[in-house]
Amino acid sequence: LVPLSLKYRESFLEAVKEMREENRKDIIFWEGISAPPEDFEEYVQLRTDHALGKNLPEGWIPATTFWLLDEGEVMGEVNIRHELTEFLRTIGGHIGYWIRPSKRKQGYGKDILRLALEEAKKIGLERVLVTCDETNIGSKKIIEANGGVFEKANEMGDGEPKKLAFWIDLDEKQ
Repeated sequence: LVPLSLKYRESFLEAVKEMREENRKDIIFWEGISAPPEDFEEYVQLRTDHALGKNLPEGWIPATTFWLLDEGEVMGEVNIRHELTEFLRTIGGHIGYWIRPSKRKQGYGKDILRLALEEAKKIGLERVLVTCDETNIGSKKIIEANGGVFEKANEMGDGEPKKLAFWIDLDEKQ
């Protein structure tokens, strides 16, 4: 995992393009906020500020974002929220991540979550909540492989799949 950096611009934008082609706009975290960044440089600055608790949209909490790299190429992104809001307790959890479609089923999901758990511990978290849609079998397996213990399935309504909630105790992680 590496902090966001301008030097990975092309690779990150290629990964975002793959996500959009898959029609996964929900994964791109800045879309849907009231003042999304206009360009890549602004996105990097905004995420850097968010890690420090600066320039947060109303109702948001500090969160640190990293990219998973392999040979200098962005494989995915992970966002570690420093605390939970009521919304995050039901839907988002402490950690949200995505892997670009062309790199899935190659172990990157398991790696990004494992490395994010190490970073969450450095932030001072002792226990983290990770969620996924009940229909996302790959993500469920990734969470369980990283020590996730199922707590409950949250009803989402409107025909949306249930959101599965898993807890991971970081004290048990070496």
